[in-house]
Parts: sequence; C-alpha cells; structure tokens
Amino acid sequence: MSVITHRTVKTNGIHLHIAEAGQGPLVLLLHGWPESWYSWRHQLPALAAAGYHVVAPDVRGYGQSDKPWEIEAYSMKQLLADCTGLLDALGEKTAVIVGHDWGAAMAWTSAALHPERYRAVVGMSVPHLGRAPMPPTQLFQQMFQDTWLYILYFQQPGVAEAEFEADIPKALRTIFAGPPGYDPMSPIVRAKKRSDGYLTGLDAPATLPAWLTEEDLAYFVKEFSGSGFRSGLNRYRNMDRDWHELPELATTKIHQPALFVIGEQDPGRAFAPIEPMKALVPHLREPVIVPGALHWVQQERPAEVNAALLAFLKGLPT
Repeated sequence: MSVITHRTVKTNGIHLHIAEAGQGPLVLLLHGWPESWYSWRHQLPALAAAGYHVVAPDVRGYGQSDKPWEIEAYSMKQLLADCTGLLDALGEKTAVIVGHDWGAAMAWTSAALHPERYRAVVGMSVPHLGRAPMPPTQLFQQMFQDTWLYILYFQQPGVAEAEFEADIPKALRTIFAGPPGYDPMSPIVRAKKRSDGYLTGLDAPATLPAWLTEEDLAYFVKEFSGSGFRSGLNRYRNMDRDWHELPELATTKIHQPALFVIGEQDPGRAFAPIEPMKALVPHLREPVIVPGALHWVQQERPAEVNAALLAFLKGLPT
C-alpha cells in the first residue's frame, strides 16, 4: 500500500498542509465542510497504487493550513489562486482536479476559469450550476422563504461558531452521523424557527455508522479543536461576493472531460438537480449515483467511488 506523506507548501501568500502519495500524473483532491485532507484517506492510497501522484490539501482555514482571519480571505478567487499556486509549488503544469462539497465548487470553478491548468474535473455531491440569476443569499431567501436554511444561518459571523465550538465532539458527531441538518426538506429542519441553531432538534447518535469509526471522528475533532469553525464558515459568507467577482461564470462552459458523483440518498439531489449541468459541462460523462450513500460519499462508499474515479482517470487522453 502506498504511504501517505505530509508536508507544507507555500502558495498564494499562505502555507498549505498537504497529504500526498504516489508518483505519476497529478490528481488534486479538495475537501468540503467541515472536513480536512483526511476525508480522502481512502482515495489517496488507491489512486497512488494505480500510478498517480495524489495530493489532498487542508484547504485554507482547515487543519494544519494557514487560517487568515478576514472573511474575504475565503472568496472563491482566493481559493482558486491557492490551487493554481499549489500546482506551481509542485512543479506541475496541469492536474486532474477532484472536489467534494465546497471542494466540488472549487473544482468546477477551477476547471471553468483555468482550463489550461486542469485537464479534467470530477465533482462530488455538489453539481456545477454556473452563476445564479441573483446573489445566492437573495435566491435562497426567495426559494425557502420561512424554511430554516443552514446557509443563511451561517451568514452571521460568530453565531454558528459559538454553537459548534461549545461541544466540538458532539457537533461533528451530529453533522456527520446524525439526521442531515443541511436538508431543507427534512421535517426536523422544516419545524425549526428562525432563531434556532444548526443542531436544534438533531440528536448525536450513540453509535456511528460503519463508514465512520470513533478514531476517524477523533481525528476531525482534533483538527477542529485546533482550528475552530470560523474559517470554514467564512466560505459561506463569500457566496454573494463570489457572485459579484466572477460574473464570467454566467457564460463560461467547462469543456474538459468531467464526471459527477453523488450519493443516492444525498438530500442535495432535491434542490440541486443534475440535468441543468449538462448544458454547462458538454463533455460530462454519465453521472455516478452511488447506492445507499448520503452526502459524505467518498467516505461512505470508498470502493465504489474509487472504482468510478479510476475508470474516469484511465479513460482520459494521455
């Protein structure tokens, strides 16, 4: 089995911690919220064994990477510059970019705006929907009206941080393994009042699902005990800024080979449909819908996800 090694690299004026394995063409793996490089623990050795140089950073604000304080430091423009700078630091002209959750948004946007650096793209759990017709927070207020929505709850600095950091082990246990508080269609979420928090009405399960061991959870808890939640939440606070800063996403298509992977039971399927993506990503392969998986698809079903990734990678032009 390929050994995962760790180091720190400088990019875009900050330091990123990266986990890496293998040698060969570069595959960049980007995690989402609230995660870390560790979310790719099953993919790193599998892709390395197949002949790829696999790199999974702690995205800025997470784990052992730098954590700028300013909200605007987490704009999509800054995150994209981190990625291209990481390629430069690794001495690579191009890579296949793979992302999950917010990492998927980073991957899609990177492929759209820097096609010369990314020869193919894979998004997991979050499809590419281009540019919204209005700033996202306004759109969500229109769409969900009186329904509590986690994205809107996350907008006020300090509020969600205080809730999660009051008991980090319980918060992460609930987010990963409890009822999905990110599902606006859930009866639990629909019953919430505007003043409620993310964890209101959600129970932390006594027993974890098979895909997440107590040791896995302890790793995430350790990382967030060191970093806190502010930086990761600041990504949500840049959604409107991104809309203003990246108007080109309204018309730019992704022409590289592309793959979308999502869990069969991911609540996002209800309000972020796949079909509109096909016009924006003309070379999208047949989407992979992973049976039985929820949102944390590459952790929940690593064998199926690894198989999908390797089939996609092996089918790319050399």
